[in-house]
Amino acid sequence: MTYANRRTVLAGLAGAALSATVLDTLTASPAHAADQYTSNTDLYTKLAGQEGSVFARRYRRHEMVDVSDGQRHPFNRTTIMALHGGGIEGGTSELCLAIAGYHPATLAAAPAGGPAYDYWMFEGIAPSGNGDLHVTSTHNDDRVALSMAAGSLNVLSLHGCRKEQAGTPAGEPEAVVVGGLNTTFKTYLHEEFQAAGFRTIDGSTVPALAGENPENICNKTLLRQGAQLEMTTELRQGLFDAGHFSRLERPTHTNERFTVFVGAARRAIARLEARSEQAVL
Repeated sequence: MTYANRRTVLAGLAGAALSATVLDTLTASPAHAADQYTSNTDLYTKLAGQEGSVFARRYRRHEMVDVSDGQRHPFNRTTIMALHGGGIEGGTSELCLAIAGYHPATLAAAPAGGPAYDYWMFEGIAPSGNGDLHVTSTHNDDRVALSMAAGSLNVLSLHGCRKEQAGTPAGEPEAVVVGGLNTTFKTYLHEEFQAAGFRTIDGSTVPALAGENPENICNKTLLRQGAQLEMTTELRQGLFDAGHFSRLERPTHTNERFTVFVGAARRAIARLEARSEQAVL
């Protein structure tokens, strides 16, 4: 994934009086050439004291208890991740929460009674320049994120990309690139998204977005394989009400296509978890 430096955006808007909300929308999927931080640890160190104002981390691990001598109890197999949430790759935080089974605004269980998955998110929450907080997936060394991936059979990692990176056909910018090392998971994601009306692209045909590096956190699971979604800006914008794609507005302005996309992802996860290799004997 590459991102445009925010200075390019600001230069083109010289003299304009932009609110933080408008600027956040414009820079929600930037494209600068290289990360400013070598790892999450590097970012946390250099931005010490700025958590809660410049960046945020959110995660949830569900309590699983087995106190029975003779009965096996279920365990959580899947973790959903948004490594570049908030204002970095717009829409990925909201999708992370919803696919995990929570309303992105209220955190209420949604759908009620449905399965809930663990989740982890890193989010840019600065008024502008959130693209500068991007740390590539292979350099994510957040200890909570690593422990959650390592304790899961599956990880689904959510990302944003530009249409040029995905190589979408002219005039058809909306697409999701399905990557990762878990080929079965990829197959289910392709099938469910296509059945729901979304264009998918095989990540193996887009090396920069393939998610096939073993050091990618999506592949640092118990099975040493996971899945990654790279969604074009146009696709992500289409999951929210028109004109409401800023970081503060998105949680309360998801639309029907958002619900359909989330449902497709959750069906793919359910199919994967039903397989025999997902059982713990």
